[in-house]
Amino acid sequence: MATQEEIARFGAVLGEVHRLLRRRTVARADREPLPEAQVEVLLLVRGAPGISGKEAARRLGTAPNTVSTLVRDLTDAGLLARDRDPADRRVVRLRITEAARERMAHYEIHRAALLAGALAELDPPVRAAILAAAPHLDALRDALAGPARPEGSGPAAGTAGNPLAVAPPGTA
Repeated sequence: MATQEEIARFGAVLGEVHRLLRRRTVARADREPLPEAQVEVLLLVRGAPGISGKEAARRLGTAPNTVSTLVRDLTDAGLLARDRDPADRRVVRLRITEAARERMAHYEIHRAALLAGALAELDPPVRAAILAAAPHLDALRDALAGPARPEGSGPAAGTAGNPLAVAPPGTA
């Protein structure tokens, strides 16, 4: 079983890799970055075209009015389209626009090139181990995306992902 220190280090490294990859890819693509919350909405809508704003809020775990603001901003930027549901005109269905599709594809090309360059600098066994971990990281993502665990379950409940949280006495 992994120690708390190993788990904390793993989480910190994942976060830093994500931040570096995002910053460097945006710089390489020579574009103004979108706020991370807007990127989350675009990725969700790309994966679930026709999703309602209410369902998007539920899946993102955020308030409907927050998603409404994000949708408005993305619509104003020409990256998201809102269509009324023909069966229920009160419901708005979301889809990404061609401009969003192109922007996301452009970003993904730059991200892949950046990763390829960084991986090429590593020793072959390290590179192979990192690439071989992809299916296991998929499994971790799926476990994290599963149903939320109720507060109070598991070690240091309520502190996971919060680097400022204090572990309960006797767990550190």
